Amino acid sequence: MSQQYPYQPGPYQPMPYTAPPVPPRYRPLRRIAQVSIVLMGLTCVAAVIQSVLLWRSYDDVKRFVYGLLSEEEIDRGVRSIAGSGPLLDLVGYLLLGTAITFILWLWRARENADFITSPFGPKPSDLSPHRLVQGWVVGSWFCPIVQFWYPLRIVDDVVAASEPRDRPGASRTGEVRGLLYGWWAAWTGFWVILVGGGGIALIGFIVWIVRLVDAADAADATGEYVDIYDLQDFMVRVALGVNIGFTVATVLLIAAGVAASLLLLRVSRWQHDQVTVPPVAVAPPPPPQYVPRYTNPGPTFPSYRPPS
Repeated sequence: MSQQYPYQPGPYQPMPYTAPPVPPRYRPLRRIAQVSIVLMGLTCVAAVIQSVLLWRSYDDVKRFVYGLLSEEEIDRGVRSIAGSGPLLDLVGYLLLGTAITFILWLWRARENADFITSPFGPKPSDLSPHRLVQGWVVGSWFCPIVQFWYPLRIVDDVVAASEPRDRPGASRTGEVRGLLYGWWAAWTGFWVILVGGGGIALIGFIVWIVRLVDAADAADATGEYVDIYDLQDFMVRVALGVNIGFTVATVLLIAAGVAASLLLLRVSRWQHDQVTVPPVAVAPPPPPQYVPRYTNPGPTFPSYRPPS
């Protein structure tokens, strides 16, 4: 006698719906590249004007430190400094706008590179051309330590994935390598000088104030005259270092802007050509024609002529 098991249906559990993956798509880069290049140019112009104003006020700074300015000249210098402050803020605002547009361009270029190398794109590949995930396109610029080489790696992968189909290895030429590494070296040097030099100048100013207060306290305690010429000379050297550092940073900023602009235009053109220009069709070779090796013409007969 066979054993029977009663059927006990359980509660209905619907299968979870999973949406199909969205295939990548191409988005043009030319307009956002042009906006980014214009902002780079405006930033460089504002930095050059700020550098010129710093050098023009250097003599007044020396006279102020050595106590050679009258009250009227001091008031005029304060107004001059207050007038150049908005320009320095303008440089910062333009840098921020340039950074935002460049990151937007890089984000789109990374997505376009995924489309180009996807099964739907003109250069299908099973391997990802990128060494870092998409989130590092933004996070690499703000994460300490890795911000010195992760952005370069991301841009390098985008350039390599965007090279033309008919020119393999175009992203490894000396010209493209020079633009890539030249841009990154100039940009990194700009920020090192701007942040590091600014910190050193601030520390120097604080040290000058502390030493000046100590000298004044010593003069009050002893009643003797204290020569503060060395302190004045120290502050003049700090001001000179600020001017030199900002000028070098401006030159590096211009070099980075030129290299980045050329790189943006080249990658944008490469990606646009790959999705708009069809590949060159290669004509198939003609089929071989059959030529018989032996032919039998058969018997021949004289033609018939009617009797005359």
